[in-house]
Amino acid sequence: MPSRTHSDFIFSPISKILRDAVSASAGIGSGIETFSLCDYVMQSIFIKMTGFQEQKMKCICWDVASIDFEYRYEFTKKPLGECSSYPDKNTIYKDLTKIAKKHDLQINEVFSNRKELIEYATKEIIETFEKTNLAIWAQAAFLDFKKILTSIKPSHIASDNEIFTDSALRSLYTDHLYRQRNRIAHNTSSYQHNLPTLKTLLDEKYKYENYFLFFFMLILIDKIFIELYGRFLQANDERAD
Repeated sequence: MPSRTHSDFIFSPISKILRDAVSASAGIGSGIETFSLCDYVMQSIFIKMTGFQEQKMKCICWDVASIDFEYRYEFTKKPLGECSSYPDKNTIYKDLTKIAKKHDLQINEVFSNRKELIEYATKEIIETFEKTNLAIWAQAAFLDFKKILTSIKPSHIASDNEIFTDSALRSLYTDHLYRQRNRIAHNTSSYQHNLPTLKTLLDEKYKYENYFLFFFMLILIDKIFIELYGRFLQANDERAD
């Protein structure tokens, strides 16, 4: 049987990072004197989650390449990159959907549970943060997150060629989540103004600079890849039998 060195890691949910963070910060309290910790904690959670997902993307590619030799040939010809940007992730997604079709798996069948995937990611955020000091520290953002969720539909995710079929979701990832990842990872805020201007705060788009929303998107992407990877392994095992 082909090696599946990284399967345990790939199947481990990214949301575990959230639960660990909530547990670690529970003893701090939620008094006004603790509010200054909010950005430090949120940045730490966020950068851990993005790094976790980047490594998982690479592990998926390596594991699939160890099983599917045609994919291995294509995979070794092109640089993998950081697996952090939306195009990087979507390239891997398209590769996996192409392989799935080769195994007679239709994407609409693999992701017949799109509604459940969104509900899963939503539940992970709400149940993890509800009534915690982190949600109290960022109460306005938590409320904005709940409102934004109502606009995300099952048809917006997991097509043949796109993780996010909705252009607004793709823009949200690229223009907000990915930019924030780069700001933190490369410490660009160290030579920029740390606080948003009043004009920025009044901008409707500012509500999308929302860590809860970023966490939701990362969990949703994580779950999509876990489902696709799992179905690939299942199909490969059935084919081998």
